[in-house]
Amino acid sequence: MGSLSPQLPSPSSPLPSSETFYRIYASFCTAKISNWIECYDPSNNAWHRVTTIPGLIENQVLKSFSMVSIGHFIYIIGGRLCQKFPGHEPDEIFEVNVEVLQRVLRYDLVMDVWSKCAPLRVPRFDFACTVCDNKIYVAGGQSKLSSARGTSSAEVYDPALDEWKLLPNMNTLRYKCVAVTWQGKIHVVGGFAEKRDSDGEVVPWGIMERSSAEVYDFENAKWDLIRGMWQLDVPPNQIVAVDDKLFSSGDCLKVWKGHIEAFDGELNIWNEVDGSHLETLSSPISTSVANWPPIKRQYLTMAPIGSQLYFLAGYRMPGEISRSKCDVHVFDTSANGGGWNSLEPIEEEGEKELCSHCCALRQPQM
Repeated sequence: MGSLSPQLPSPSSPLPSSETFYRIYASFCTAKISNWIECYDPSNNAWHRVTTIPGLIENQVLKSFSMVSIGHFIYIIGGRLCQKFPGHEPDEIFEVNVEVLQRVLRYDLVMDVWSKCAPLRVPRFDFACTVCDNKIYVAGGQSKLSSARGTSSAEVYDPALDEWKLLPNMNTLRYKCVAVTWQGKIHVVGGFAEKRDSDGEVVPWGIMERSSAEVYDFENAKWDLIRGMWQLDVPPNQIVAVDDKLFSSGDCLKVWKGHIEAFDGELNIWNEVDGSHLETLSSPISTSVANWPPIKRQYLTMAPIGSQLYFLAGYRMPGEISRSKCDVHVFDTSANGGGWNSLEPIEEEGEKELCSHCCALRQPQM
């Protein structure tokens, strides 16, 4: 693998000089190729393949895991292992879940080396994950393929000790929830949630639980329930913190709502950010060529760098030959209107599927 040392920005670099050394990492797969990790370089609007995730055999892919970074390390945590099988028709692929993983892997960007970390105490996928004070916190998710029920368990990983410790259980069972570190606290927001009554019986799902959040109280080692923080019964897609503000752009059913929303902690409500409308990210996009289907968005993920929100969107291009393109749109959260900057689209052969949300990290000095 080539050097990952910082590169000088091109004259058309969209980033301020203080942010040119950040890169965005994302994991992709195809119907026949197992997971790999790609790096997006904002300084020259270019992608390059970095490494493949080890331990996967032919036609196996890892999905619904979490990918986070600490220092110059990338961590691949949990997830569900899937097996791909060809169907009877051309390009027909079946996907079968194999197992839920406890496995945790670490990739060293400097040494280009993978290593195994201590496994999760509880196997899980579709769970909440965030980093706080150089420790990794996970909560909720599903632990069994045979059950559509979440878990209330939570745990924390200390890289210095290579050890996971169980935290107190949350007040609710949750999966497809998201975690974000905000104001120095761990927030687990939304998801498909249930709670138990005084006899331990599960209470049916309701809007009050799905729209709630849980905040970890470090001092008293417990989770505090905050009602109405998400306001929807559909789980959020992503929530990120920028300059002490929370931002969201969609949910699991509609990953791009057409604009960005910011959370008002005092009023406990999400408000549309001025100037954040962008129809370009909507899907599908019609084509001018007769008998060709609309351009379909395959994935959308966002990553914060400084005051900027980077939106990475992949599309399947129309035509007989399989091709796709990646659009990158940057929103400056500090701008007063007109905060969007759209970069030149990147086209490539074939199609690929995003397997986990991306993470941004500062490049190590070599």
